[in-house]
Amino acid sequence: MLGLLGKKLGQTRVYDASGNVVSVTVVLAGPNRVVHCKTLQSDGYRAVQLGFEEQKPQRVTKPLLGHFKKHGGPPMKQLREFRDFPLSVKPGDVIGPGVFAAGDYVDAIGVTKGRGFEGVVKRYGFRGGDITHGAKGWHRRTGAIGQRLFPGTVMRGTRMPGHMGQVRRTVQNLQVVAVREADNLLLIQGAIPGAAGDYVVIREAKKRRKAAAQA
Repeated sequence: MLGLLGKKLGQTRVYDASGNVVSVTVVLAGPNRVVHCKTLQSDGYRAVQLGFEEQKPQRVTKPLLGHFKKHGGPPMKQLREFRDFPLSVKPGDVIGPGVFAAGDYVDAIGVTKGRGFEGVVKRYGFRGGDITHGAKGWHRRTGAIGQRLFPGTVMRGTRMPGHMGQVRRTVQNLQVVAVREADNLLLIQGAIPGAAGDYVVIREAKKRRKAAAQA
């Protein structure tokens, strides 16, 4: 599957070919260095391992540093495997946002912003209790969770207060508005999980493959 590692830079607005304003997320999608190519003979499956952003050797663990030295590349901050990579590449090659084109559909994978400990009203959109008519102290609580008489226990998975955000999420079928290869930038319509500066994975849309669109 075609994909790249990148960094979310922020959001802005641009004009499309028809003169309409489009909200986009700007992603620094490169350069990505090919670290390792896995094959059926050596590993049992085909995959390409990409690295993004060089790292100081002293900040990399020794096993990982040995992995980079074995394949003749500099240490990288981020590593990601893409199975059945459609492009013919070899270790040391550098690829960028040019693998995508305006109009392609992609999936964006990132970690959402952490919101800390939140109650059920903010975390799940619960209605809460009544404000008037004698309701005291139950304005933003969950209400009963014990299922009345039987079985009298809290069911697993019941939505309750807790840590909100900072989870891995995938947003599917986002359209590429523009590709600025000279600056290694992808302009993607819509919102992508995470804050500005967070690492993201941009891959071709699983439900709207690039090859199928070209056919």
